Amino acid sequence: MSSPFQRLNTTQRRREFLERTIVRGLLIGGAAATSQSQLLGFWQQAEAQAAKPTATEVLGPFFKKGAPNAANLRVAGEPGFPLKISGRIMNTKGETVPGARVDLWHADYKGIYDVHGYRFRSKLAIESGTTYACDTIMPGHYPDRPPQHVHYLITAPGCKPLITQLYFATDPFFEGDPDKHYNKRGLVTHCYNIRHVTLLDENTKPHAAVTFDLILEKA
Repeated sequence: MSSPFQRLNTTQRRREFLERTIVRGLLIGGAAATSQSQLLGFWQQAEAQAAKPTATEVLGPFFKKGAPNAANLRVAGEPGFPLKISGRIMNTKGETVPGARVDLWHADYKGIYDVHGYRFRSKLAIESGTTYACDTIMPGHYPDRPPQHVHYLITAPGCKPLITQLYFATDPFFEGDPDKHYNKRGLVTHCYNIRHVTLLDENTKPHAAVTFDLILEKA
């Protein structure tokens, strides 16, 4: 069966191979496969979600105040598959939300949180723009909450605080079908929070990229 990422020239065919590899989970330790129909489903869900606030999740026990405003959480030579997370910050009317603060934090590649310092923790200050971005690594699994995930706490003027989490469609925990298994063990509240993963190879070593838009409710 042809890949949904199929391209015509050599560079694009190389990217198709890399994207197909990460979709199957081979680069992050799994064997989950995402079909073309499932990808279409993700896109359709994103369209339907556009006017709804991002689904909330639990804050978790590892939140820590005082994280630095750092857009790059990677350290040269440190293990872990590179990951870029980005997205827009809007309200349910599609209006931009300036002045947001985006706390995000996650475990290292072994599934361990830094509770003494601020590794893989940031509080991004979005002063006038409408997008956020952070370079980090793919978080690992840990027994109490096995899906790979990134925690979020977002505050913005005129909006209700949002606590949520980002998950990855490539995660073997979802058995290749996030639509069906998103609520496995009651750990994920909404399948929209499970985002498609793309592998990029643009003049650098391969890295994963995920888009996660944050839709806030007005206060």
